[in-house]
Amino acid sequence: MNRQKNTRNVLEYLEQSAGRLPDKTAVIDDKTSCTYAELLADAQAIGAYLTTRIDTCRPVAVYMDKSVDTLKLFYGIVYAGCFYTLVDPGFPKDRVRGMLSVLDPAFVFAQEDRVETLAELGFSDRTGDLTGGLEEVLRAGRDILEKDQACLERVRKAHIDTNPLYCNFTSGSTGIPKGVLVGHRSVIEFIECFTELFDITEEDVIGNQAPFDFDVSVKDIYSAVSLGATLVIIPRSSFMFPNAVVDMLEKHGCTTLIWAVSALTLLARLHGLKYKVPAKVNKILFSGEQMPVKMLNVWKSYLPDATYVNLYGPTEITCNCTYHVLDRDYEDGEKLPMGGAFPNEKVFLLSDDDKEIGPQQTGITGELCVAGTALAIGYYKNEEATAKAFTDNPLVPDFPERIYRTGDLAYYGEDGLLYFAGRKDFQIKHMGHRIELEEIERSLGAVSLVERCCCYFDEAKGKVIAVYEGGEDKRQIIDEMKEKVPEYMVPNRFVRVDALPLTKNGKVDRKAVREM
Repeated sequence: MNRQKNTRNVLEYLEQSAGRLPDKTAVIDDKTSCTYAELLADAQAIGAYLTTRIDTCRPVAVYMDKSVDTLKLFYGIVYAGCFYTLVDPGFPKDRVRGMLSVLDPAFVFAQEDRVETLAELGFSDRTGDLTGGLEEVLRAGRDILEKDQACLERVRKAHIDTNPLYCNFTSGSTGIPKGVLVGHRSVIEFIECFTELFDITEEDVIGNQAPFDFDVSVKDIYSAVSLGATLVIIPRSSFMFPNAVVDMLEKHGCTTLIWAVSALTLLARLHGLKYKVPAKVNKILFSGEQMPVKMLNVWKSYLPDATYVNLYGPTEITCNCTYHVLDRDYEDGEKLPMGGAFPNEKVFLLSDDDKEIGPQQTGITGELCVAGTALAIGYYKNEEATAKAFTDNPLVPDFPERIYRTGDLAYYGEDGLLYFAGRKDFQIKHMGHRIELEEIERSLGAVSLVERCCCYFDEAKGKVIAVYEGGEDKRQIIDEMKEKVPEYMVPNRFVRVDALPLTKNGKVDRKAVREM
């Protein structure tokens, strides 16, 4: 399929696919589905509804589980010239409050069981009535379109491709979540390279695993809609029962899995593939953390003819900046390459004194940095964090070239490929999420039984370890932590000590804590 060149707005993808394939199923979840024509019509109605209520380029929060309706809302928000943020209904109130306080959304769409929470948090005056589903919003939007057919056209005429599209939140070192703001151009630039490189077409059926607040899902959503492929939304609850996941992949004939490493390893560890092999799967692309070769080989034993791709990239560079197609067998203990850069993305290593480490300098570790149009706009309402992470390239003194400093360390192997070598600071990658250890420590320190604490990441075991002074009731500590942070930020192991080791300056001696 030939896409229209010079795309300026992701809505063009939806409009082109609906024009060519109006009756084709666009999205399926565990309860319902919709065609491309239905997705387009409902998104336009939602957009019209919003145009009478908010200004363009404003944030709109969607406080809902991922579903067909959620995707309709995303596109409707974009039709109104605004940008969206998915707020996970499973997040504790403190996390939701932090996100909404930063975002200060102009409008919030919330599912019925979360309207009361919004009222407690002081955002009830901004909600749409979704208690009976989307029907009221759609009915009102259609009425507006009948009276003012040009309302969406006026919004579109004012659009430029650097306008924001979505804002995904990551952990913040101050305890306040950081919103990564990404524009239309960045997504368009990335998705068109991504789908072409890995031969994703309108014939594919993409099995979505990632939550819609996790940028892995951006590849699912926009790959599918830009091509006219079908997106199958697998509910998060299904991953508690791997057989249900495999059944859904098989039932809908899924061909493409763009998943977090943690999800692939879960299915392998719990023998989901032994139950049934989803025979049509022919592309498996993974990211989020390092894939254990043992788990990769389990997948390869069941689907030996599939293409396997290792992807790397933080939220701040719009999905991924490096990739490597795994074209040979790997043995346990081998490290998978991060590979090389995507087209039109500059990926390079900087030493501590801002000198470039080139491919010929094998084995020398440096900070991985990225330049190109796929870079995010920055952190929403956080100039300080934006200025620290998005800087001018020190290798280009004669004109400003904006780069993102990932904080990840990497090195070149003898094969000329990049390899991951850990983190430069207290940020870690755990269960596919980038997390500031300082935020975990801040939340743990606020737990009633904890007097002082220190956290570190055991990379070999993939576990967050909390060492603390305080009470012995670890169950109570865990329960209080779950009220403060998402479950993936709750430490995997708690070690109580009488006293944490200190440096001569009275600070916690982190090196000594690890050695304990």
